[in-house]
Amino acid sequence: MNKENLFTNPLSEGSRASSKPIDPCCLVIFGVTGDLTARKLMPALYNLAKEGQLPLHFTCVGFARRDKNDKSFREEMKQAVTKYSRTKPIDEKLWENFASRLFYHQGNFDDASGYQRLKENLDQMDQKYNTSGNRIYYLATQPSSFTAIVEQLSNAKLIYPYAENNSPWSRVIIEKPFGHNLESAISLQSKITKHLNEKQIYRIDHYLGKETVQNLLVFRFSNLIFEAIWNQKYIDHVQITVSEDIGIGTRGRFWEETGLLRDMIQNHLMQLLTLIAMEPPVSLDADSIRNEKVKVLDALRPISPDEIDHKVIRGQYNEGFVNGGQVKGYRAEENVDPSSNRETFIALEMAIDNCRWAGTPFYLRSGKRLPKKTTEIAIVFHHVPNILFLKNQKKYEQNVLSIRIQPNEGIAMNMNCKVPGIASPIQPVKMDFKYGNYFGLTPPEAYERLICDSILGDSTLFTRGDETLASWKYIDPILQHWQQDSTLPPAMYKAGTWGPIEAEKLLNHSARNWRMI
Repeated sequence: MNKENLFTNPLSEGSRASSKPIDPCCLVIFGVTGDLTARKLMPALYNLAKEGQLPLHFTCVGFARRDKNDKSFREEMKQAVTKYSRTKPIDEKLWENFASRLFYHQGNFDDASGYQRLKENLDQMDQKYNTSGNRIYYLATQPSSFTAIVEQLSNAKLIYPYAENNSPWSRVIIEKPFGHNLESAISLQSKITKHLNEKQIYRIDHYLGKETVQNLLVFRFSNLIFEAIWNQKYIDHVQITVSEDIGIGTRGRFWEETGLLRDMIQNHLMQLLTLIAMEPPVSLDADSIRNEKVKVLDALRPISPDEIDHKVIRGQYNEGFVNGGQVKGYRAEENVDPSSNRETFIALEMAIDNCRWAGTPFYLRSGKRLPKKTTEIAIVFHHVPNILFLKNQKKYEQNVLSIRIQPNEGIAMNMNCKVPGIASPIQPVKMDFKYGNYFGLTPPEAYERLICDSILGDSTLFTRGDETLASWKYIDPILQHWQQDSTLPPAMYKAGTWGPIEAEKLLNHSARNWRMI
């Protein structure tokens, strides 16, 4: 493979997610020395190059405070790709060509001179690599730096005024969290939109880049058998579970400030909720899809202060055993207050007040130090009338449609079937479809799809401003309630279990149970 065809897309136009031509561009990663770049962003870029999904004319510049040069930066990135890439081993010739387009720029996020030097360097790259002045700025930094970076980019004329189909163009990718409550999210939105049009802002939620999540719209709206019964008449309730077996690791300070409600529920799980509950969009363009997602968030029934302690269960892990090894409790973790009430587990009951979902509860749960790492959406259908087969004298298992986001991406359906023989017992059976087995392909990493979409200018899988604020509007009263009643401790649970007993009671009061995953 020579340098000229390194970034040529070998796929046909019809096989790509979009038939829009891929514009030349330069990707500038702020905070490039952080863990996100090493684990996710650089492996994603490498795999996009390997599969011909990057523009023919492309460069990547890392911007950070540390003093290093292009050579040391490239060596560090090679180590990261070797360790974390989904495709192994690394292709040495491909890497050599890819690395020749990687550059390092030292500067402070609030120092104007660093941005002026950046502008000069990018202008030179435009001439040498034909990147046409198109820019993507990826803010892989602490949220406290978002406003300063956008302001400095604007002052240095590195952000262009927005116009439809304009060239050159500039876009900004912002990592979560977008604010830490409603007030801060509104403030951040106000500050960055002084310099950016909403269509230039790409708020990233990597869950939306996962292959199975993307398939939710196809699954729902291209299969009449499911769309016809996707409502309160047939669905008893919905469960969304995002569990992790790991603890907080070295992120004690971050976790003490954030907690699981902000880190997981406000973004990842709310995104899954909107995709499951939304109405059919009028088209597949970004705004049509995101309009329907916002309608779901606007239809969420607020949880009143006197209901929060019963409908929002917060927990914290104690010492226990995970994967056969003993682990310490949250309060014994590094940089954690020994008397901390910060939550590491959340289970909550939600209601959507619209015609499709009236009376159908949605149960969300997520936590650290649970038995396994998994993400699943379970659609639990109503019981059939208990009239036939009365000899059994029991309710038969409810039909359950389970959508596995990770691992072992796929879709399974539980249904009742007669066991062969004279006695005619009825037993639940499972029909199981797995993406990897059927298609024989390893799904791309979420960041691969999202970076590719940002280059294409497709914001479908990114969160819009009003969507983010609507999510915070629902979450904020819960945070305020906890702040005002700080004496109420979280329910404790042993590491390696599925959370506190209070989470089970949340469903038990309506004769329901969490699914065994």
